[in-house]
Amino acid sequence: MSEEATNTPEILPILYQDEALVVVHKPSGLLVHKSLIDKHETRYAMRIIRDQIGQYVYPVHRLDKPTSGILVFALSSDIARVVSQQIEAKQWHKEYHAWVRGWLKDQHIDYALKEKLDKIADKMADQDKAAQVAQTDASCLRRFEIPKATGRYASTRCSFVKLIPHTGRKHQLRRHLAHVNHPILGDTTHGDGKHNQFYRDEGDLHRLGLAHTRLTMIHPLTNAPLVIECPLSEELQKFSKYLEAFAILEE
Repeated sequence: MSEEATNTPEILPILYQDEALVVVHKPSGLLVHKSLIDKHETRYAMRIIRDQIGQYVYPVHRLDKPTSGILVFALSSDIARVVSQQIEAKQWHKEYHAWVRGWLKDQHIDYALKEKLDKIADKMADQDKAAQVAQTDASCLRRFEIPKATGRYASTRCSFVKLIPHTGRKHQLRRHLAHVNHPILGDTTHGDGKHNQFYRDEGDLHRLGLAHTRLTMIHPLTNAPLVIECPLSEELQKFSKYLEAFAILEE
């Protein structure tokens, strides 16, 4: 396993901070807040940044444990309420980058998702809730072909893609990409085990190949547009460099 996926950081890189918000780069393998699902975890982003800035923080959105990138906290309950209202009104524009199996074609994924409930954390939730509308735009930025087999084909293909979710369902991006047969590399729940092992061995990718890289929102105090960008983690940058030797030149 990589250091990024196993070692909890003592501090988190701050991407933006003022009197209303603090925005950090959450690494892969770190929970946003304490969870019944991982009761053994004593370190999580909410506690780390609270201790780091010496102030209580309020999470306003979630980021899956294996996903890295932009994570926003409010610095008061009033600000948290305003930001939550913005999210509900679809005033946030989020962009993710990922590596997926195969050569993805640009597409709009409109596939309703039934919420997957955890036996412990969601034991009081409605077990018969209907599938909810879920929409994602996926566009291919780069294609790669590695001359080594992972199955019946002589080579192994993957794509570097941009993902724009228009809804915020649990594990939406991972489930949507799996639905269109382009699972995200490193996804041990919805992905392809053979490909995951291949990229662990060949590309040293020991985590989910998904990152929240850009957020456009409205500042809760000034009402001005606020754009936050986050670089890829060191491990993902290293994986990107590995793939460059196998890039396909577009015609």
